[in-house]
Amino acid sequence: MEENFFVGREIEIQKFNNLLSTNQSDLVTVIGRRRVGKTYLIKHALKNQLDFHFTGVQNTDKESVIKEFTIKIIELSAGKIPLQIPRTWLEAFRLLRIYLSSLKKKKKMTVFLDELPWLDTHKSGFLEAFEFFWNDWAVDQNIMVVVCGSSTSWMIKNIINNKAGLHNRVTQYMKITPFTLAETKQYLYAKGAKLPQYDIVQLYMAMGGIPYYLKQVQIGDSAIQNIDNILFNENSTLKNEFQNLYRALFDHYEKYETIIKALAQKQKGLTRQEIVEATKITNGGGLTRMLEELEESTFIKIYQPYNNQKKEALYRLIDEYSIFYYQFNPQKKPAGSFVNLSQTAKYKSWAGFAFEALCMKHVSKIKEALGISGIFTTENSYYFKEKDNGFQIDLLIDRQDNSINICEAKFYGAEYQIDNKESQHLRNRIEAFRKNTKTKRYLIPTLITTFGLKANENSLGLIDKVITMNQLF
Repeated sequence: MEENFFVGREIEIQKFNNLLSTNQSDLVTVIGRRRVGKTYLIKHALKNQLDFHFTGVQNTDKESVIKEFTIKIIELSAGKIPLQIPRTWLEAFRLLRIYLSSLKKKKKMTVFLDELPWLDTHKSGFLEAFEFFWNDWAVDQNIMVVVCGSSTSWMIKNIINNKAGLHNRVTQYMKITPFTLAETKQYLYAKGAKLPQYDIVQLYMAMGGIPYYLKQVQIGDSAIQNIDNILFNENSTLKNEFQNLYRALFDHYEKYETIIKALAQKQKGLTRQEIVEATKITNGGGLTRMLEELEESTFIKIYQPYNNQKKEALYRLIDEYSIFYYQFNPQKKPAGSFVNLSQTAKYKSWAGFAFEALCMKHVSKIKEALGISGIFTTENSYYFKEKDNGFQIDLLIDRQDNSINICEAKFYGAEYQIDNKESQHLRNRIEAFRKNTKTKRYLIPTLITTFGLKANENSLGLIDKVITMNQLF
């Protein structure tokens, strides 16, 4: 059941509106992970302007899919096209061409082919027929053809990086990402779940900004109750979600899951070589492609070492749902488990990992809170190891105004207090960073936390900037 409200996606909606206003052909490719709301967005953006919409059917033979495709055309033509089922996709697209030509529209025609990878069954000839449809006819019409699919591997290989008939034919590429915290709040409020921002942060840390996951939130329940009901309850629609997540997105999904699992064990992230060692995946072009696709699907983020150190980049897991799954394995725990788990050290460890991932996704909001939105910055990590000693700074905001914000993210249920031990630890890290990098830049220790900092003698002269969770919305 679709909801009767729509939030977010302003940039994408504007892109669709701009394309609809032109008098030229457009091949629009929309990519995004499972459950992120691709179809809902496209239908909303095109509203009543769709002339043809067809969704692929998973695990169905070519003949059956062509039959359904043809019946849809015949129904839309109101009987003007005789019922004769084609044997090939070339013939099926010829029927689509006849139907669209019969519309004689002055405005732009629109076609939406959803779950495109499911149409391209084994030896079906679908992709070649679609290429011919576009190059031989559609490219010369006033038409927008929107193609979409959850299978990132297939879409990137066959549409974005197509080396044959669709090479360089895509005129607009849209990557649909999860909601931000602000959009998540807007969505939850629209559905009547007016939770405190602290609860919204907890929900986001467990499930990310995935609209379908947020749709399961029950009005009147706390964040802890909702997480328990949605992710642990045997009858929840998301109980077995993880088993389908990577399978739907990637060919040979097991390897992708192996990479994600390895990253889930290391909060600091892993270098490429460390990924090879942890997963036993060969260090070559295949691994490069998998890492690129995982980043494109917003599961991981690559952080370059600060100051062009002669060290490998760090790959970090930033997908909240995957972090949660590998920390708690909800599929193997009964309903009610999370209420108890939320009082344990494991919860504290998870919350630290997940809150850091959340902060990394909201750097633009952090910059806004710091008053540096207009300053060019790069975001880096820093890892230093010497014999048995070492430390890592997860987020450096390196600014063009000769300054660096050294960021610490702390999830806490009240105002955060720095004790003597942590104060000394932070001071040592800042001085070690200054010494090891030989930087002359102004270093600004920055704390990002839920309810702010409770000042005491340990924080005096140590923390220069404090950002609260409210500023991340």
